[in-house]
Amino acid sequence: MIDQIKDLQERINASIIGQEELVESLIIGLITEGNILLEGLPGMAKTRAVNTLSKVMDIDMNRIQFTPDLLPSDITGTEIFNPDAEDGNSFSFKRGPIFTNLVLADEINRAPAKVQSALLEAMEEHQVTVASKTYKIDPFFMVIATQNPIEQEGTYPLPEAQLDRFMMKIVIEYLTTEQEEKMLELVRGEVSSASKNSKEPINKKVIFDLRDQLNAINVSEAINKYIVRIIDATRFPEKYNEELKKYINIGASPRGSIALDKASRCMALMKGKDYVDTDDVREVCHRILRHRVSLTYQANADKKSADEIINELLKAVPV
Repeated sequence: MIDQIKDLQERINASIIGQEELVESLIIGLITEGNILLEGLPGMAKTRAVNTLSKVMDIDMNRIQFTPDLLPSDITGTEIFNPDAEDGNSFSFKRGPIFTNLVLADEINRAPAKVQSALLEAMEEHQVTVASKTYKIDPFFMVIATQNPIEQEGTYPLPEAQLDRFMMKIVIEYLTTEQEEKMLELVRGEVSSASKNSKEPINKKVIFDLRDQLNAINVSEAINKYIVRIIDATRFPEKYNEELKKYINIGASPRGSIALDKASRCMALMKGKDYVDTDDVREVCHRILRHRVSLTYQANADKKSADEIINELLKAVPV
């Protein structure tokens, strides 16, 4: 199983230069059944990464371009009137693009709140309710949403309740000059899709087996306390570092504790271990907490980012 995880990582990294953390996070999301929010400038290979994942895994993917005129039914589906129905039921449900394995919600902050909220039930419950009827979504399901950090005019920032439903937030930075040179070589050398994808796709049963293995990863009482104290430090920073109190407005919810536990266990699993240590927790901590820690006006005035605050929290919480 571990070899197949490494094979999956290598095959995606071969098409995406310099985004190892993004690829690793996508795999963690698949194994832990978590949704991911990607933030980065245009052209940073966000869509390409998701497309590559769907091809390597041979799973269905739907891309939804969020725009201000989008309706909730454009995502979930709607009831269609059929007067010629032989069974006497004049209405039938036409499924929307949410009914797939992988949903790419492109520029999610461009759609109004009513449309954004159409994703909430699917993300949390893996089901959709339309006209008082509930429709189940495939067990192999993940939402990957993207947003542009610089274009704020005409956008609808995600509310805290929806942000909290994303397991991780990944911030995609510029490539180094060396990585960009490799990227140019990759684009020049790309061959036809038929030969590029000559390897057999990885069966999604592998992911279901890994989900079973995830439950067997040991988490000691000390690691439990460490995770809880990190979350507690986001809520009551003065207990750990008096200086941080002026920078944190709202801390992480219990959903943050669950996400940190799952991601830590998955990180241990991907390393081939059967137990979690503090390094596993710290490796995923920023991805889990950066969108759950609400900063004060003072933090913005002092140009403190969420990642910098989390760094200070990790220093303050005893290992």
